[in-house]
Formats: sequence, C-alpha cells, structure tokens
Amino acid sequence: MGCWSEQEQVGEQGHWQAKKLNADASQWEVLLDGEKVGEVKWALVGEHNMHNGLMAIAAARHVGVLPADAANALGSFINARRRLELRGEANGVTVYDDFAHHPTAILATLQALRGKVGGTARILAVLEPRSNTMKMGVCKDDLAPSLGRADEVFLLQPQHIPWQVAEVAEACVQPAHWSADVDTLAEMVVKTAHPGDHILVMSNGGFGGIHQKLLDKLAQKSGRG
Repeated sequence: MGCWSEQEQVGEQGHWQAKKLNADASQWEVLLDGEKVGEVKWALVGEHNMHNGLMAIAAARHVGVLPADAANALGSFINARRRLELRGEANGVTVYDDFAHHPTAILATLQALRGKVGGTARILAVLEPRSNTMKMGVCKDDLAPSLGRADEVFLLQPQHIPWQVAEVAEACVQPAHWSADVDTLAEMVVKTAHPGDHILVMSNGGFGGIHQKLLDKLAQKSGRG
C-alpha cells in the first residue's frame, strides 16, 4: 500500500514558468502551460525568491486558489528579516544585512542585489563564516566563486577554526581583505566605501554588531569630509 503525492513541475519542460519583467525579479509573470495566469509585483528581489513564489502559487492552486489570486496576494507578502534587509544609509552608502551563510545562498543573494542596484554600482561583500559547516571548512573552496558578483570582499577570521580565510581572499578574483577583529574589518570597509556603494553583510549571527559600526563610521566619515 502506497501513499502517492502529486507533482508540480516547473521550468521549460514543466507546467509552470516564471518570466521576469524587470532586472531584479521584483515583477514577474506566472505562466501555466504557456499561458499567463497571473502577475506578481512584490518587495522581494532575486530569481531565487521568484522561483519560491512560483512554487507557492502552484501549491495554492493545488488546494483551490486561483493563480491570479495567489499572485495578487504575494504583492502584500512581508519578507522575513535578514533577507537583503536594508539596515540604513550613511554618507551615500547603503548597508544591507542577509542571513546567507553558505556558498549557494551567498551567490543567490549577491545575484539578487546585483539585479537590484545594476551592473555599474559597487557592491562590497562582508562575510562572517559563522555556521558550524563553514567553521569546519566544508565549503571554503566554494566561497571565492560564490562571491564573484561583489566588487570587493571583506572576510572575518573566526577564532579556533582549522582554516584561514586568507586562503579564500587569495582565491578571489577581485580585491579581498580579511581581519580577525570586527572593528578593524569595519574600518577597512568604510575606508574603501564611496557614496553610491552598497555594503552587503552576510552572517547567520550578529557579526559583532558590525552593521551599526559601519553606519556610525560612515556617518563620521561624512562629517570629516
């Protein structure tokens, strides 16, 4: 005796597709068997969120909700905290926070921010390898490629881990820096940042309060300027 689940297939060969209407994927069409059945305009950005939304619409249809109604409902969806959350702006520099803590999430988050700010804006990626998997070094060889969409990279060296973030910095194709001290790292980021830049802080922890440190130091830099 078996318990069988129905499948909803997405992609070019599936029943469901999502078609971006703008670069950051905050607006997209819902296609079912090649026909438009809804349109989403929401606060989230990134293709990974678009695909998640598409599957939510497919699941809702499975229990009787029309795709058009589900698409409209997503327009009022409030995103979880720490998902490209804007923490503030100082001296013309925006500071974002994201929970990304493994290479796949880092890559997706940087792709989403790049789509949001455009190809010419500078993104400064600031990463704390804090999860147990990251500390063990399981993902360290994938970190540099995942950071490829950032213009400059800043890495915190955690204590008592069996590898050095300097290895990742050396593997990055763009300028990359590291420090074992949060305050020093914040100073390095602020020294590099210019008006119009976007700082993306990534960690699954508090990162020593670096978000506010960055905003405070950026404001001080503006005052000195």
